[in-house]
Amino acid sequence: MRTGPFHVVRAADIDVDAGRPAWLVRDLWGASAVGIVGGAPKSFKSWFALDLAVSVASGTPCLGAFEVERTGLVLVFLAEDPTADVKARLAGITADRGLDFDTLDVHVLIEPVLRLDLAEHQDRLRQTVDALGPVLVVLDPLVRLHRLDENSAQQISGLLGFLRELQRAHDCAILLVHHASKKRRGRPGQALRGSSDLHAFGDSNAYLTRLRSGVRLELEHRSAAPPEPIVFDLVEPGPHLALVDGRPREPSLEDRILDALEGADGAITRSALREQLRVNNNRLGDVLRALQQDGRCQRGPDGWQLGPPPTSAVGAGAPPDRPRLPEANQPGGHPWEPDAEAGSLLSLFPTPQRFDSAMPMATVDGPGSGQG
Repeated sequence: MRTGPFHVVRAADIDVDAGRPAWLVRDLWGASAVGIVGGAPKSFKSWFALDLAVSVASGTPCLGAFEVERTGLVLVFLAEDPTADVKARLAGITADRGLDFDTLDVHVLIEPVLRLDLAEHQDRLRQTVDALGPVLVVLDPLVRLHRLDENSAQQISGLLGFLRELQRAHDCAILLVHHASKKRRGRPGQALRGSSDLHAFGDSNAYLTRLRSGVRLELEHRSAAPPEPIVFDLVEPGPHLALVDGRPREPSLEDRILDALEGADGAITRSALREQLRVNNNRLGDVLRALQQDGRCQRGPDGWQLGPPPTSAVGAGAPPDRPRLPEANQPGGHPWEPDAEAGSLLSLFPTPQRFDSAMPMATVDGPGSGQG
């Protein structure tokens, strides 16, 4: 064990390689960044990680858009995919780019199990990285690489500390694939499953959100501003990933509403939707009306949900031209607001009355003000 004071140097005297690139892949991943590719199941996380691996190994742009600044050997371990499937995916990506698959400098760790929480496996991974000298290590997914409690910062911090030490000791980037909840949060990183240390861990993070058409990619960097989100999809031949329309695109409000409803735990009120999506209330109401008319969402007593209304709902199955009485405003609002035409419908109904044993017949002032 070393003794004595720690080594200290004046900030201006820190040795920096001026010729070293700041990025592994420009705007996408830092040169020696550790970080997480997060997303719900089936959001092409592994495809994205392999696309990035092929780019770094070959020097070809990731997703056909992000330029590689540091090329070199890539080491990958996909715990949930048979090695034959990993080979087929890599072959499809390289074929689309016109590369020679036989010379592609991507190496696959073919051990049946890798446990980052075991000292023995940590030591073997150190030796492997030391022998190969990769510029990028891809580990997919985190949940298959340990037996710890991901919600415990105390337990998960040791695993993350090992990866940080591996990155610094070998000057390589490390990409960790991890699952995220479908439930929306204020920031994408807050949806990552487990301890908040996972979100804080990343120098570069990529978040994938499945849309009705394609996958939205949002990036986050510790030391740089992120580019605008983009949308990509899995296409043929290959198959391989490609940008939708070849340019950045914001998801439509319709997509955002449907995604929010899908990710919610049960019904969600209009006010909660408005706060989550940060959208104009009238515009939100217009789109909710259109989605409801198309049968793609429904409003119940507790708020909005996906799907058409049940046949037993009040007013369900009524002819399209049959007028319906305005519903009472509830917390969260309703996309329909009473207007003059609807108000005139009330005149078609007689004034309701009630009988009180202690009083003569009394007229109630109007709907909603008495027992009617």
